[in-house]
Amino acid sequence: PCRSFHGNNRLLTSQIVSYYESINQCKKELPEYFNFASDVLDEWARLEKDGRRPANPAFWWVSAEGEEVKWSFAELGSLSRKAANVLSEACALQRGDRAVAVLPRVPEWWLLNVACVRAGIVFIPGTSQLTAKDISYRLQASKAKCIITSDTLAPALESVLPSSQFLKSKLIVGRGSRDGWLNFKELL
Repeated sequence: PCRSFHGNNRLLTSQIVSYYESINQCKKELPEYFNFASDVLDEWARLEKDGRRPANPAFWWVSAEGEEVKWSFAELGSLSRKAANVLSEACALQRGDRAVAVLPRVPEWWLLNVACVRAGIVFIPGTSQLTAKDISYRLQASKAKCIITSDTLAPALESVLPSSQFLKSKLIVGRGSRDGWLNFKELL
């Protein structure tokens, strides 16, 4: 099977299937530990840099207003390492800790997702349509140590945050800032 992506015909599906078939047939070694960010994203960035893979965007986002964000594999890798450092250092999260993200689908949603994979942090996505009761339940049930949201959604979340006994850090994504919240863009 072949899939066309922006006019570039490549055998994406068959390449993936053949890779997994080669693992199942013991022709390739299954890694003991697999991390998508370092094992795939960073490898593709290296192959592009070496000229052994055509340069394609790793991430391409377009807002309803036509604003575009386009990152290469190298840029996404670098940004996700920085974001992982923000989560590990400023938010004091460690491997296995949980972070709840209540964000609209902005580029930072995907960046933080990859950063969590890179750092071994469990990323728990939540839609911006969650109620305060929903968010409170998710924070308690997951024992999340960090909540990530936008500057526009933060006021609605603040009412439930004091009751979350595990929450240690609050990270805001957006142009605005709030007292008691870390600003992701500034830290990045």
